[in-house]
Amino acid sequence: MEAPVGFLVVSLLLSCFATTGYGVTFTSLQRTLEVTASPKEGQVLKAGDADITVTWGFNRTFQAGTDSAYKTVKVKLCYAPISQKDRSWRKTVDEMKKDKTCLVKIVAKPYTASNNSFTWTVERDIPTGTYFVRAYAFNAQDEEVGFGQTTNDKKETNLFQIQAITGRHASLDIASVCFSAFSIVALAGFFYMEKSKGKAAQ
Repeated sequence: MEAPVGFLVVSLLLSCFATTGYGVTFTSLQRTLEVTASPKEGQVLKAGDADITVTWGFNRTFQAGTDSAYKTVKVKLCYAPISQKDRSWRKTVDEMKKDKTCLVKIVAKPYTASNNSFTWTVERDIPTGTYFVRAYAFNAQDEEVGFGQTTNDKKETNLFQIQAITGRHASLDIASVCFSAFSIVALAGFFYMEKSKGKAAQ
């Protein structure tokens, strides 16, 4: 007995969805990149002021040719677990398209196996938190095919902190004080002039 045509169509659709509906997962990636960053463990950097120098290259412990499909590298600033706690918008998800661990792009460059370096000034709007740096290798289809990071697998080592810009800038406080002093002097001068005019009128 032949299967109904409708059943075959549904089966084919389900099969296609099963093979293409789920994207690249982090756990499927190998740590084929070596990544280092200039901040020391525990160092506190100020947003809008501090620089981070990142270097990356092919992990030579892997067989030559492992990186043959690599086309670009994207380096990102990533939240450490302590800065993800109770913050669903920073949640780590295995499916790369849904993962929110690394939301800040530092740089994207064509892939080369060695001698890669970039210095990035921490942007002014980076929130206070604990961070590490991660680099992803992408193929021609812009899919993640490898990674490297400055911390261990549990994301517990070589972490650094960024201190956000908070409150008013010192220059604004100085300007405010100067303006207030000028206002007081101007007001005193106004009253003096008015008083002088009153005496002259008498």
